[in-house]
Amino acid sequence: MDLREQARKLRQELVQFRRDLHRHPELGMQEVRTSRKVREALQGLGLEIRHPVANTGVVALLRGRSPSPVVALRADMDALPIQDRKEVPYASQVPGVMHACGHDGHTTILVGVARILAGMRDRLPGSVKFIFQPAEEGPGGALPMIEEGALRDPDVDWIVGLHLSPELPVGKVAVRYGVAGAAADAFRLVVTGAGGHGAAPHRAVDAIAVSAQCIAALQTLVSREVNPTDPVVITVGTIHGGYRHNVIADRVVMEGTIRTLDRSVRDGIPERMRRLLGGVAEAMRARIELEVERGYPPLVNDERVAAAVRRSAEKILGPDKVEVLDRPTMGAEDFAYFLERVPGCFFRLGGGNEEKGIIHPGHHPEYDFDEEALVVGVAVMSQVVLDLLGEGV
Repeated sequence: MDLREQARKLRQELVQFRRDLHRHPELGMQEVRTSRKVREALQGLGLEIRHPVANTGVVALLRGRSPSPVVALRADMDALPIQDRKEVPYASQVPGVMHACGHDGHTTILVGVARILAGMRDRLPGSVKFIFQPAEEGPGGALPMIEEGALRDPDVDWIVGLHLSPELPVGKVAVRYGVAGAAADAFRLVVTGAGGHGAAPHRAVDAIAVSAQCIAALQTLVSREVNPTDPVVITVGTIHGGYRHNVIADRVVMEGTIRTLDRSVRDGIPERMRRLLGGVAEAMRARIELEVERGYPPLVNDERVAAAVRRSAEKILGPDKVEVLDRPTMGAEDFAYFLERVPGCFFRLGGGNEEKGIIHPGHHPEYDFDEEALVVGVAVMSQVVLDLLGEGV
């Protein structure tokens, strides 16, 4: 029986498991029920299970007929603080929390792969690690799992992960060679002026007016301070300041994100921001305080592993269903930490279906994915493991 047929035989169980997770979403580092459901689903498969790893994480080891090589597969388990607006029987039952980015699907797919590969352990020329990770959406569970030994004992040779993509039709896979995702850093900017009466601006230093110039200057940094062939995104996501309509604000606090692909560009952005924003504030008689917190690094796929994933996906789906992406995304993923330590690939799995109205992007309150993607994901991931263990890269 081929892998897609084996995955299809699991379809009903996969859908039930995914819908159960979808009804009961949990935020990062709070995935207690989700983690328990994962461990229950893995029971009886002959896996060596470690829990807890990084608070709620699970690592399960499947030993084949030889101890090495070792392929690791990773799925994230956490949900987002978004109210589910879908009118479906499996909508979230937790107010203000939902799986709006497909992590319930990722977790379900990994459980399905474990089911299939456990049934052929005697034919596996190596071992498989299944990494169920908390808190991808924040504060980030990949690094704590690495620090607690998720990639050791036995040491991992290659690692592979996937992400459901609503922009990609169900039944398709997309692979990117090299840099595939951005670094994501956060900043907090405090602008301090001098308050006053709204009718006498000349006797005050308007922190809101200064902030407006700072926001404009940040876009000038992107367009005039950085090589245009090096993508940079600086977004101000929140701005808080002021008291009432006739009071000049003395203080404004802004928060935002910085996205970069190149490590050297990333390293230089904070100092450029301080210089530029400091100049704006000085010219307008205000002061600034800037804090930049480094977040996830750029996500860089190993080209040889990416090529292997592409070949495996083509075996399952056919070459016409596998796309090679010609550009990265400015989105960020903490799977990047795994890729800094082990050669691997993070690929896109189609989940969209316009005919069913499944069109909403990730982080949308009506996000969903076509559950046929569970079957496709299980089959492709299983093939990837068999090919890497049998042929390497």
